[in-house]
Amino acid sequence: MSDGSSPSLSSFHPGDTSTIIEDFPSKLTRPFLHPTISRLRSFVPQTSNKHIVSVSNHRDTISSPSHLSISRTSSTNNLHSHSEEDINRRTPPREVFRWAVLQDIGQQIYSRKAASVLGSFHGSPTVFSANGLICIGTDRGRVLVFDFKQQLKCICGADDTAEVGGPVTALALSRDHTFIAVGHYHGHIKLFDLSRPQTPARFVTPTSLAAVASGRKEGHIEGSRILSVDFVGARHTAIVSADEVGLAFYHSLGKVMFVEATDTLRVLGKYPESIRDVQGKHDNATKLGKGNLTDHRLRDSRPKRGNTILAMTCLPLGSCAHSTESYNLIALLTPAKLVIVALKPSPRTWFRKHRHDINETVPGSSRFRGCLAWFPSIDIHSTTNDGPSAISQQPKGLGTHPVLAYSWGREIYLLRISETRVQQKVKSSKTPEKFTIVDVGKLEFEEVLRWSTDVDYWAIQWLNVHLLLACTATHFEVWDVRTGTRVEHVPFDVASIFQPESEDHIDYGRLAHCLRVYKGRIFLLGRHELKAGTLLSWADRILSFVESGDFLNAIDSCRLYYLGTAPGNRIGLPDDPVILQTLVGQRMRDLMSASARYAFAEERFTDNTHVTPDGRGIDRTSLFEGLVNVSIDACIVLGDLEFIFEDLFEYYQNAGITPIFLKRLEKYVLDGSIRAIPPRITQRLVAIHADQGDFGEAEQLIWHIDPDCLDVHQAITLCRENHLYDALIYVYTRSLRDFVTPLVDLLNLIRQIQRHRREPKLLGISTKDNLASQMPSTHFSETMVLDAYKVYTYLADTLSGLVYPSQRFMPSEDALLAKRSIYAFLFFGTSHVWPEGNDGKFILTSEEEGGVEPTYPYVRLLLRFDAEAFLHTMDMAFEDDYFNDDSQSVNRLVIIRIFLEILPSSSNLSSSARTMLNIFIARNVPKYPQSIYTYMLPSALHDILVGLATDVDASTREDRQLAAEYLLSVYSPHNNEKAIKLFQEAGFYRILRNWYRQDHKWNYLISTFVEDPDVDAAEIFESLEEVLSTVARASKGVFPEEVLAATMRAIPLLLETGVTETAFLVDKHVSILHRQVLEEITSPYKQFVYLRCLIEPGSVSEEVSWSNPPGIRKLRPSRKLDESSKMLYLQLLCQYDASGVIGCLDNVDDDFFEWTKVVSICEQAGVHEAIVWYLDKHGDTQAAFEKLKAVNTTLALQLGESLLFEHTTLENAMETQNLLSKLNALGDIGLRICSKSSVLDSLASSVVEDSWFSLLGSQIDTAQTVSGFCKYEGRETGVMTLDQEEILNSLRSSVQTTFTSLMALGSSSALSFPRLFKRLVESASSSSSSSRSSYSEFRIILTGMLDSYRGEGDLLLITSRLVERDLFMAVENLARTRSRGSKAQDVVCAHCKKHLQENSSIATERWEGSDWTKSGEGGWVVQRITGLPFHRKCFPLKSNDIG
Repeated sequence: MSDGSSPSLSSFHPGDTSTIIEDFPSKLTRPFLHPTISRLRSFVPQTSNKHIVSVSNHRDTISSPSHLSISRTSSTNNLHSHSEEDINRRTPPREVFRWAVLQDIGQQIYSRKAASVLGSFHGSPTVFSANGLICIGTDRGRVLVFDFKQQLKCICGADDTAEVGGPVTALALSRDHTFIAVGHYHGHIKLFDLSRPQTPARFVTPTSLAAVASGRKEGHIEGSRILSVDFVGARHTAIVSADEVGLAFYHSLGKVMFVEATDTLRVLGKYPESIRDVQGKHDNATKLGKGNLTDHRLRDSRPKRGNTILAMTCLPLGSCAHSTESYNLIALLTPAKLVIVALKPSPRTWFRKHRHDINETVPGSSRFRGCLAWFPSIDIHSTTNDGPSAISQQPKGLGTHPVLAYSWGREIYLLRISETRVQQKVKSSKTPEKFTIVDVGKLEFEEVLRWSTDVDYWAIQWLNVHLLLACTATHFEVWDVRTGTRVEHVPFDVASIFQPESEDHIDYGRLAHCLRVYKGRIFLLGRHELKAGTLLSWADRILSFVESGDFLNAIDSCRLYYLGTAPGNRIGLPDDPVILQTLVGQRMRDLMSASARYAFAEERFTDNTHVTPDGRGIDRTSLFEGLVNVSIDACIVLGDLEFIFEDLFEYYQNAGITPIFLKRLEKYVLDGSIRAIPPRITQRLVAIHADQGDFGEAEQLIWHIDPDCLDVHQAITLCRENHLYDALIYVYTRSLRDFVTPLVDLLNLIRQIQRHRREPKLLGISTKDNLASQMPSTHFSETMVLDAYKVYTYLADTLSGLVYPSQRFMPSEDALLAKRSIYAFLFFGTSHVWPEGNDGKFILTSEEEGGVEPTYPYVRLLLRFDAEAFLHTMDMAFEDDYFNDDSQSVNRLVIIRIFLEILPSSSNLSSSARTMLNIFIARNVPKYPQSIYTYMLPSALHDILVGLATDVDASTREDRQLAAEYLLSVYSPHNNEKAIKLFQEAGFYRILRNWYRQDHKWNYLISTFVEDPDVDAAEIFESLEEVLSTVARASKGVFPEEVLAATMRAIPLLLETGVTETAFLVDKHVSILHRQVLEEITSPYKQFVYLRCLIEPGSVSEEVSWSNPPGIRKLRPSRKLDESSKMLYLQLLCQYDASGVIGCLDNVDDDFFEWTKVVSICEQAGVHEAIVWYLDKHGDTQAAFEKLKAVNTTLALQLGESLLFEHTTLENAMETQNLLSKLNALGDIGLRICSKSSVLDSLASSVVEDSWFSLLGSQIDTAQTVSGFCKYEGRETGVMTLDQEEILNSLRSSVQTTFTSLMALGSSSALSFPRLFKRLVESASSSSSSSRSSYSEFRIILTGMLDSYRGEGDLLLITSRLVERDLFMAVENLARTRSRGSKAQDVVCAHCKKHLQENSSIATERWEGSDWTKSGEGGWVVQRITGLPFHRKCFPLKSNDIG
């Protein structure tokens, strides 16, 4: 510090404590962090916190918030991070389904050998049904019936006629489990009475198309496989069936006079139009019937038809009668629609829904996957205690509404069916004029839920009223229909059911026949085994853990169910959260008690459940640790910790393993989950760390525990002996409600630090009055600094009504007491006696023994130690509503007056502390006008303003300026001129700008932007643009001289920042200064850049570094430059960018430059191509080419002469390259002139030809001249050097380029190639140089050009042949397609409806201009593009002739 006083913490950096931390890890709770960005600074951190709190600890064991930071977050870890780690370590894979193989049944249906022992082999299983009995159909036409004890009850179709219908493809068991309906592969349907299973009780044979066509019989066509059969209602002889060709029938299998009288009604579908649709089935079925199967699953290799019935089922009778059951509802699902038909009171289709995505992008396999599953009406009270499903709403006391679940591909729908009764008027049959009012039922269908996934569903079954089981190719899924969410997802291999050969050979309906659910049990008929499984409920999972001895996972699973976050289903859990928590909570308590008894039982030493893998014996540490964790987690959820501290702790204490319990409990204390702990356990918890020397951990524990649970004597003794200030403050403030003693201890510590810094000899002083005297001697002062700074955090928390260091809200009564106590003590005018009473002592602040105590000693001490930290704290305290009460003895005004009293009278206060005091007062006076500003004297405010401006510390300039702006918002100095001078010396440019703008002092305003070092480049240009625009509007475009002078003073800085931006700014507003600005620029290149952006603004617009320079969008040259500036730019352009001269001259208007001077400048600079362009532009093309030829000749001689010297220097090489570039530039401008003249019709042909002749002749002469020099130089060796060869190739290339451009124009009457070539040859032969060398050079150039054209011609020829071949192939393919016959839509004529002959062939030929086709000359059947066939005589000539 400059004044030798105690240093502020702004000079104390985190790096200064690195050595201290290494030497005293037990003493330093964390690296020091000072708030270099505080509330008094110009930058306020973006945080929602109101005050400074502790920083996070960088060590694993210490996390006590003690020092200043800008974060209010707790230093502890997140909640229960340890629990997640433990649970992940010990949780086994979750079991969803529990399966059991029905081995007794499997031995009889899968094993041929075992079946041969028991009797004859009845075939391999194909389909089965499981609702009361397990019925399994085989490929030999028999049905084996088992009970649930796996006992074979009977075999249906055991006689010799069993194989008549072929393999069993569909099964249904009646509701009373006495009859079985069997569908077969050939279309036969049998009805068996289980009391007489040898022969069918009823028999439905398939029919033929002829019988159907004659009207004699209805039924399935022979050879069509039966896909589904089902019983209608409770009747035994009423069944429905569906086959693979899309036909569904209702069969009433009655008897009349002991003779079977079957009544068949077609429910859905159309008969096939040809026997070919079902032919070939008998041969396949015969093979299948003999057991020649590669798999016991039946396959259908033919592609699915659009009218195939994917599923069919009747509404079953539920446990509760429902009005819809009287309708005998049948649901049928096809790839295109869902149909629900009622058989009573009369057959009728009640519901039809078409598939919405059938014409969209649906995969082919998904089109033919569909499933159905009814859930009947049930008694609400017969379901689980969680009430009815949300989709089965019914008035209380009645059964649920039936629900149909159906799926198409990847989507599942739920449809609720209900009945409403309406009254209708019906005519009486006897008296038609009378009407009778009757009640008529009406079915209502409501789609209540729908969901979709990314896989196809192959089968669906209801598990209960809430859960739906869905099967995909790879998984079993369980869906909760109340929410439409998937609660289970278990892998499943479809190959265990059947082995698909390919996508086209999969019979998707087979899986639906192999999966059944009955009373919550799942039956699965696999390829090699029959399994039964159940979906585990929450109680099942808990019980499985208990049975395996895993009580920890059982408790934790209960906790998750209690919270409602357990994965999987919720079978058996009530919906009412209160009932659920009561049920699960009691189970959790029982499990905890049982777990404790299990863990500490003697049997654990002998049952080998915890034997270590390395052979050390029994190790139950993980069990004991996990028991504490799961029990605490469970008790926290239950809100009752009695079991933990009374029962469980007793177990650990009796076993002598209390440290395990305490270590696990500690984590919950530190994360705030548990605060109230019995004192006897608290003592043990703190003592275990104290005994181990882990004082940091002990400190954290103390301030995390509820104060009423602490042993105050133990805590205070431990904290004082080991300097644990965080815990000490917590005990005093929360247990004893003493808020002054901690402050006294910290003030004594600060005093010792100040004394040590001034007198190192005081290092060994020992007193009993403070904790500082007990610190170790090494690094005495620096170590105590970290603890001393806790005083500011303590004040910030307490004065804001928060508990230190936990930052929880303090009770209102305690908060009021704390604030009154601290304010009364801290802002007392003299030294205090503490503790109050006879035993108290004066709390002194003087750094010398016996020194004079100043007024307000404690405030002064805190200011001397670190004024910024203290005032930062007070700034936050001022915002507290405590000061809104005018009755408080210490308020904002009192504190401000105390600071004003301290400010001039404290000689040992550092300059930085004075600065912070001035900033604090200046910022808070306008913030609280009613409580502070109203009572402040203007002289005091003026002194504050002067103090802010006269401080010489540059690091705080911006902070002081912001504070001054705060103060000036309510206070106006009486002498503005003096204040302005003061602000200029202080560098308060922002304030000056506001004042100058208000007073219209534009010249001074401009100066502030130049002098202010904080104004960046973009801001300075934008600001000057705004100022100059304002001045221009105010002065009507005439700038005052002082503004121009101020602008010129700013020019050097502007040019240094950006030349281009400066040019735009000057040109837009003060163009009169252009000449002065150019004179100010000393660098010719910067002059060039400056002028270029004005004359050619489009060429530099991308280089502007400024976001929005004025005038950047204009692309026209500036007219505000004088003639000398323009000529200067042209000279600089010739120097720095000679190639851009022509472009510049071409873009400006004709009157922009003085052309005589332009020609002179270009001539002097050697930019001859610009002169050639100028002559041609002004109509003297002949003079232009004469100039071009003359310059070419001169340059060719210079280039040739340069080749006579060895290129040993860089200057020679650069000169040669420069000459070659000039020649190329002249060639380019000549070619440009010739090309332009060739397309102008106004020019005579002789002028055009002369132009080309002059250009080519000049170029050829140049090449010949240079070639002569090359030959001369290389005459001794006869070989040219590499540089010579490159130069000649470049010159020849220029001639060839000219020839190419000439050829591209084509020969015309104005330009004859032969005549031009002849002139060139004659000119070359008459040249003054050697005729032989001239002709040779000309021949080389001409030959190269012709070779290039020959190559291009060959390429064009190849391309043309490729295109011709592709065109031929495309036309040939189109012709072949048009001549190919096409398939007709139908076999009858679209006009006369008569049958077309089978031997007729349909050839098509497209008519020109029409969208339809007709037959060839030899045919007699005509077909349109739409596919409609006609007899030739019936074919309409116009499309509208078709009705």
